[in-house]
Amino acid sequence: MSSQASWTMRALDKVERVGNKLPDPAIIFLFCLVVVWVLSAILSNFTFSAIDPRTAEAVVVNNLLTGDSLADFLSRMVIIFTGFAPLGVVLVAMLGVGVAEHSGFISAGLKRMLDSTPKTLLTPMVVLVAIVSHTATDAGYVLVIPLAGVIFYAMGRHPLAGIAAAFAGVSGGFCANFIPSAIDPLLQSFTQSAAQIIDPEMQINPLNNWFFNSASTLLVVSIGWYLTDKVIEPRLKEVEVDGDPADIPKFDELNAKQSRALKFASLTMLGGLIALVAVLYPDSSPFRAPTGELTSFTAPIMQSIVPIIFLLFLLPGVVFGFMSGTFKSSKDMIDTMTKAMQGMSYYIVMAFFCSLFIDAFGKSNLGALLAIEGAEVLKTLALPSMVTIVGIIFLTAFVNLFVGSSSAKWALLGPIFVPMLMQLNISPDLTQAAYRVGDSSSNIITPLMPYFPLVVVYCQRYVKSTGIGTLLSLMLPYSISLLLLWSVFLLAYWGLGMPLGIQSSYVYP
Repeated sequence: MSSQASWTMRALDKVERVGNKLPDPAIIFLFCLVVVWVLSAILSNFTFSAIDPRTAEAVVVNNLLTGDSLADFLSRMVIIFTGFAPLGVVLVAMLGVGVAEHSGFISAGLKRMLDSTPKTLLTPMVVLVAIVSHTATDAGYVLVIPLAGVIFYAMGRHPLAGIAAAFAGVSGGFCANFIPSAIDPLLQSFTQSAAQIIDPEMQINPLNNWFFNSASTLLVVSIGWYLTDKVIEPRLKEVEVDGDPADIPKFDELNAKQSRALKFASLTMLGGLIALVAVLYPDSSPFRAPTGELTSFTAPIMQSIVPIIFLLFLLPGVVFGFMSGTFKSSKDMIDTMTKAMQGMSYYIVMAFFCSLFIDAFGKSNLGALLAIEGAEVLKTLALPSMVTIVGIIFLTAFVNLFVGSSSAKWALLGPIFVPMLMQLNISPDLTQAAYRVGDSSSNIITPLMPYFPLVVVYCQRYVKSTGIGTLLSLMLPYSISLLLLWSVFLLAYWGLGMPLGIQSSYVYP
């Protein structure tokens, strides 16, 4: 092992040790809540010169440890939690996605896409399918990654190369997708809450990064394709596949019943999209704003993104379930929704503590103070805006090594980054895009990522000696390339003035 590789391994081992000592994200939010309370009590005794843009007056920190404040906190606790915007967004979307996932519709669609791919285009298709699998939460980790190893092996290619390509797409390309999914309104809701620290009337479109995410799909596929075929697979030529044949999974093609069910379920989804377009097209459409616009914040369609995601996955999932035999009765369909909610139980617990922290952070005015003072420091440094954005990307990628959850990180970082950069005339839309780039790039090199050990197990089916270090060495080229090239891509995209998404901008106000 070279000295550089040895240094990398030691650094990643250190990351793993430090990360393992961190408390659970839910406890981190509880700790942050207590810190906000204490700081609000201390700083409420000081006078600050920072001007609050909401009132045009000096920022005043509100003491949250007074009797009245604590009584108000307890009386509003339930409302704070149930009114937490990301909670409803995730749960409603996952009800529909859960039906599509557990009925087998998404699995069948992914298998069909990979099964019908020419050998020469196998790598880019694996990465693309891995990216698309984000719409079904865990489907990429439990289906696409092991399936990629099976298909590569069946085609005479090294299975670890297939696993690496799929892992790069699923986890490294987490924030690149041309299909809107629950992650879009989830992050948007955090971004909007953070922006309203400075501008209470600020509205963020759930698809504010959609165009950039779609374009990023091409970048991630290109990086994954090149590295897999030109770097990773040639390096694996000397690595013998010595796994037990009995442990190596087989590629099961869809049977006639599943194929027929997939056809009609896909037609159902297509029919739903056509019906949606037909309803939106007339100038008198009830889904348009009073001014006739579809993309206005006041347009009902913009407020219906999550319900539309719910329906577009629910309906084909139901069709596939009954036609394939997965569903025998309506109870089976409801059971899949129950399974989806069971998978969200941890998120609900985390959301409880997160909602309390964010509410306290806003009411204390610490967020506004930190944003304004931080912005003044950055103004003094006089860094170009592009340098600031790259700094956000790299800082996010570093924090991602210790805090794996995308929503948890953004709940912590958003209230700091978004208002601070608004003071530098950088829009929340651009700040969120930078966060998504950093968040994705380092996913595949942190052993703290919940599915990292599972991917190691997938590799061990083919190469028994595979360990965490083996997988890290495979994924490090993808991570570094994504971090550097995706950052450059965002800067170029920004420089060309291409729209980030619907109703998005690069500057504020």
